[in-house]
Amino acid sequence: MTERQPVSFNHSRQAREAENILDHITDRFDDNPRGMDYFYDLFRRVYCQGEALPYEGMRIGTTCIQAPEELIHAVGATPVRLCNGAYHYDQIGGDFMPAKSCSLVKATLGMLSSQDPVPRIGNLDLIVNPTTCDQKKKASAMIEAMGHRVYDLELPPAKESEEARLYWQRSVRQFAVRLSEVTGQRLTRKALKAAMARTARAQAAFRALHQLRKSQPAVFLGKDAFLVTNAFFFDDIERWTAAVEALNEELQQRLLENFQAAQRKAPRILFTGSPPIFPNLKLPLLIEEAGGVVVADETCSANRMLYDLTAVDEWRLDDMVDALADRYLKPCTCPIFTRNDDRRRRLLELADSFAVDGVVYQAFAGCQVYEMEQRSIAEALSAKGIPMLYVETDYSPDDMGQLSTRIEAFLESIKTRKRKRA
Repeated sequence: MTERQPVSFNHSRQAREAENILDHITDRFDDNPRGMDYFYDLFRRVYCQGEALPYEGMRIGTTCIQAPEELIHAVGATPVRLCNGAYHYDQIGGDFMPAKSCSLVKATLGMLSSQDPVPRIGNLDLIVNPTTCDQKKKASAMIEAMGHRVYDLELPPAKESEEARLYWQRSVRQFAVRLSEVTGQRLTRKALKAAMARTARAQAAFRALHQLRKSQPAVFLGKDAFLVTNAFFFDDIERWTAAVEALNEELQQRLLENFQAAQRKAPRILFTGSPPIFPNLKLPLLIEEAGGVVVADETCSANRMLYDLTAVDEWRLDDMVDALADRYLKPCTCPIFTRNDDRRRRLLELADSFAVDGVVYQAFAGCQVYEMEQRSIAEALSAKGIPMLYVETDYSPDDMGQLSTRIEAFLESIKTRKRKRA
């Protein structure tokens, strides 16, 4: 009997899944910006070839953007966001998660339970799990059972009250203490200020990219924008920032030359809901293949991640930590909170400032918070005359044909509305 040879990484299921999406992103669209080559190459090396990226200091995994990464950098460690978009890991997670669980949570746990996960994050010294949705809360014990050290970063159920603000500030202070215990490095004012400066430069680069996406016609496609922000999950922050700054210069030149990344009359789409995480970018890709263009988003894998800046009144260490806590809580528009007034306001603001023609709202099957709030969002948009397409999906490729038909019909309805107005 012939002994079965181990499958090389580039022939593994997760590598093929990533490669198919990357080929889709790069080959099916014309005139990709040269500045995107850095990101295309990064994802190909990490996801398709299994290259391990170098990390400085200890590795601190995070399961949500609500974990203040500046504190992790300030104690000499590297934050690695663990949210995963691979159908391969979703299926692994499905072996021990309920069938109606959120694909993102299933895929993340599937990755953490794997022997040699991709991206190759190595041994994590700590996993920080902000207590956002119920599924992530319950996942904490499951992650611990896999042999990982887990720290639950407790969020309040609301964010409007002063009591909620103080509760969260205490949670962040305790998190800072725990990080110092794990790394053996004391948190200092100088180190935190330097970490905040690095993050501020990354935020400035992202905001410049965000502003460039307002151009009419569009100079940049949403499928590339999501790839850029997804790279922030695992790339070195300074390399990422430099690459975004270079991309911004190219896009600025495109703007001066009246370059069109999509047809002049392409429906301008605002994307919101459950986050597109590589390689699960199927909905943004379907939108842009059908002739639309994703000009803005309100998700925790892109806009919400880097948009808001930290405002510090006093540069004392305790005040800096509290200011960081405020930056992560006050602007947050996650639907986990008891009220979503800020989220409706933010979506309407984006729709107006980006001259949006319609909204595509993605909800992963089993993600109750996004499923429950979609009606109120649709009503708020409808009151302003903005159509919304609600899509409940998961990581499976099986619904691609159905989704393509629905998206094409939605975009055609937008074009018809615009013709009637004209």
